[in-house]
Amino acid sequence: MNVRDLLKHWAREPGERHTQHEYCMQLSARDAARIAALAELFPNKPRQALIGELLSAALDELEAAMPYVPGERVIAEDELGDPMYEDAGLTPRFLELTRRHLEKLDS
Repeated sequence: MNVRDLLKHWAREPGERHTQHEYCMQLSARDAARIAALAELFPNKPRQALIGELLSAALDELEAAMPYVPGERVIAEDELGDPMYEDAGLTPRFLELTRRHLEKLDS
């Protein structure tokens, strides 16, 4: 989800699946004030939900921003017959590690 889509998302209040794991962190005073402001703007959303959804949107954007690094191996051809190379950047490893950790959380 894009950070820009959060306002619409918060207005709808859909339910999301959550883990039993909790993460404790300290925020800067400015970020804590902005979370408090969002909590006032969206009183039906708990602060933890706001923080979690902001983090999720930021992780989505971070994943999308990871640069494609062409590897050595050709994995396909495009519609013009030109070779398409595997991604040798961070994205495939990040996706694999994410999948592995999600499996652990689901079990």
